[in-house]
Amino acid sequence: MTRLGTGIGWRPEIAEDIARLPGIDWVEVVAENVCPGHVPDALLRLRERGTTVVPHGVSLGLGGAERPDPERLSALAERAEALGSPLVTEHIAFVRAGGPLTGSPAIEAGHLLPVPRTRDALDVLCENVAIAQAALPVPLALENIAALISWPGEEMTEGQFLAELVERTGVRLLIDVANLHTNHVNRDEDPAAALDELPTEAIAYVHVAGGVERDGVWHDSHAHPVTQPVLDVLAELCARTTPPGVLLERDEDFPAAEELAGELDAIRAVTTAGVTATDAGPAPKHRPNGNGIPDIDAARERLARAQSALLSALVAGGPVPEGFDRRRLGVQSRALTSKRAGVVAKVAPELPEILGDGYRRAFEGYADGRPMTGATAATRWRSSSICWRPVTSGTRRRGDGSRCGGRSAPDPPRWPRTRWRASRAGPGSC
Repeated sequence: MTRLGTGIGWRPEIAEDIARLPGIDWVEVVAENVCPGHVPDALLRLRERGTTVVPHGVSLGLGGAERPDPERLSALAERAEALGSPLVTEHIAFVRAGGPLTGSPAIEAGHLLPVPRTRDALDVLCENVAIAQAALPVPLALENIAALISWPGEEMTEGQFLAELVERTGVRLLIDVANLHTNHVNRDEDPAAALDELPTEAIAYVHVAGGVERDGVWHDSHAHPVTQPVLDVLAELCARTTPPGVLLERDEDFPAAEELAGELDAIRAVTTAGVTATDAGPAPKHRPNGNGIPDIDAARERLARAQSALLSALVAGGPVPEGFDRRRLGVQSRALTSKRAGVVAKVAPELPEILGDGYRRAFEGYADGRPMTGATAATRWRSSSICWRPVTSGTRRRGDGSRCGGRSAPDPPRWPRTRWRASRAGPGSC
C-alpha cells in the first residue's frame, strides 16, 4: 500500500497557496479537469519537487447500469500515466441513466447519486469495477458518497456493501469521513457501525471535508470549514487503523492560506493521536468476479429502470418512484438545479452579469424539465449555457421556463444569440 501522508485537493484557485503550505505530501486533482498535454504549470512544479498527484474521477458512473465507457476509462488511464500516479480513484455512484437498456433518452445528473444497496446493484458494480481494473494501469480505489436520499428496499448496510465489494473485486477503498457524517444526519446511519464493518486493510486513503446543515439536512458542500463531528468520525477511523493518507477537500469559497493550514493541522492532530498498532497491510484476498455473474444482464436491466425513474424524477419532471421520500427528493432536485446553475455561471460568467439578481431564477425556469445530455462534462455544461435560448435571444416558446417554483420565470434582457453563441462555442477543455 502506497504511503501518501497528508494532502490537499489541488484546485487552480489555491494553487499558489498549496505550493507554499508546509507539510503537503501529496495532492489530488479532479481527473476530468486535467489534460495530459496541458498540465497546469503549478501542478507540474509540484510533481518536479516530488509531490505525488492522484487523479480523482467523477464521471465514470461505475454504479450505473451500463458498462463503463471505454473512452472514459482510457482518458482516466492516460491521466494516471501522465501524472505518474500510484493509483486512481472514483466513486460508488451513478451519474447518468436512460439509454439502450431502458429505451429512453440518456440523461445526466451532473452529480454523484447513490446506488441502491441491493444484490442487483452490487453484482453490476462488481462487474463494472472488474472492467475498469482491467483497463487501468494502476490500482483503483472507490469512494463512498454522501447522499440526501435513501433507496427503498435496501438489502445491506453501507459497511456490508463495501466489504463484499472488496471481497469480490479486491478494489481499494477511499473512505470519506465527511460523507459518513452526512449520511448519519441525512439517513440516520451510524458512522461507527459502518467503520466496524469495513475491511480497513483495503483503505487507500481518507477524505475530510466541510459542510453545512440547513433545515435538518446536511449538505456536503466542500465550501465550509471542517466541523468537529467530521473530525470525530476521522478519530473513530484512526482508532481502528492507520490510514495510508488523509486529504483535505475544498472546492468553493476558498479561505486564506492560514485557514487551510489550520484545518490541515487539525487533521494531523487527529491522525497522530489515533495512531494504532494495526497498520494497513495488503488488501484482502478476493474471489474473482469476472463476467460470471448469473443473470447479470437481467440485473442491469432492473437497475437501469430503477435509476432512470429516479433521475427522471430529479431532473426531468418525472413522477416520484414508489417508496421514496417526496420531500427529500425535492431537496435533492433543487440542489441539482442549483449546482447546475453554479457551474454554468463559471462556464459562461457573462450570464450572471447580464441577468444580475435574476440569473438564478431565470436559469431554474430554463432547467425545469430540461435534463442535461452530452458525452463529456465540458460538452454538458457548455450545452446548458449555449442552449439557454431565453437568455441568448430574449424570446421564449410557449411554456419555456414557465415552471419556477410555481412562478413564471422572468424575461431576461435581449442579447444577440449569434454573438453570444460565438463567444461560448469552441473546443473542449482538452
